[in-house]
Amino acid sequence: MKRLRVLAIPVAAALVLGAILLLATGTDPLSAYGAIVSGAFGPDGIGDTLAYVVPVAGMAAALAIPLRAGMVNLGGEGQLVLGAISALAVGLYVPGPGPVRVALALLAGVVAGAAYAALAAVCENRFGVPLLISSLLLSYPAMSLAGYLVRFPLKDAGSSLPQSPRLPEDTRLPELGSGGVTTGIFLVLAVIAVYTVIDARTPAGFETKVTGWAPRFAAYAGIDRPKLTVRLLAASGGTAGLVGAIAVLGFPYRFIDGALITPQYTWIGLLAALLAGASPLGTLLAAVFFAALTSGGFAMERATQVPRELTAVLQAVLILFLAATSGVFRRKARRA
Repeated sequence: MKRLRVLAIPVAAALVLGAILLLATGTDPLSAYGAIVSGAFGPDGIGDTLAYVVPVAGMAAALAIPLRAGMVNLGGEGQLVLGAISALAVGLYVPGPGPVRVALALLAGVVAGAAYAALAAVCENRFGVPLLISSLLLSYPAMSLAGYLVRFPLKDAGSSLPQSPRLPEDTRLPELGSGGVTTGIFLVLAVIAVYTVIDARTPAGFETKVTGWAPRFAAYAGIDRPKLTVRLLAASGGTAGLVGAIAVLGFPYRFIDGALITPQYTWIGLLAALLAGASPLGTLLAAVFFAALTSGGFAMERATQVPRELTAVLQAVLILFLAATSGVFRRKARRA
């Protein structure tokens, strides 16, 4: 209940401020918000929303895993891209039946992302490089490597764009309907379900939460923070790599340089994880909320002529109000 109260205030404040901005432009706020809802969840927009929810929710879960322990993984983009390019290479060149190659491609994405994220943890544990810096800076070599591969060894010979050939038809995730949503959505939901169980029912989840609540107490209790950092970063990177693999095994069934970075799945996922306080189910709901804002923004622009960038303003204001209200409640708790 306390968490819901903390979330309700910034959400309401952001919506009120958005309404004021809409009124200033001469637009009816109810019509604009109605267009966002109908555009995101109506029959014409629900497919796009779900297709956007998959990478956003997946990256939100990936970043929430270490955030639960007070660790911030800013290298999600590199882990996402590395997972995607690894899955692509397996899908294109590993022989065998289609379903086996799909499974191997997904596994390759998980392993690549996990290993690369664990490298950032090793940099902090062994060399004293803060996790924020090591995870962020390691993203750039990964993205540069993927860009090189799709421009030279993995380039589609029949295209002038920096993109790979399309995966064979038997090495693709099945689609659910015609909205671009694949069975990868079930994999993301499975990851969130496993995260929920581990967080609530296992010693590992308890150690993670204790480390986030009180790092010094966790150290006194004998929790090995370096090992925990490696485990959490590996789980985080593996989830990000899985999201990249799901993306490349879905439409357009190829790796296009920059296609996974431009939509800012990682940063929107981080916003969702922050908004939910890294709570597993809360992170999923926050990811759906942000995905609906993004996809519904196009419908609002068509219906009211209000630029869809307003939804980005709402997201920013929401985070600012969340930070402010969280600080207020935290000070009240300390006084109590």
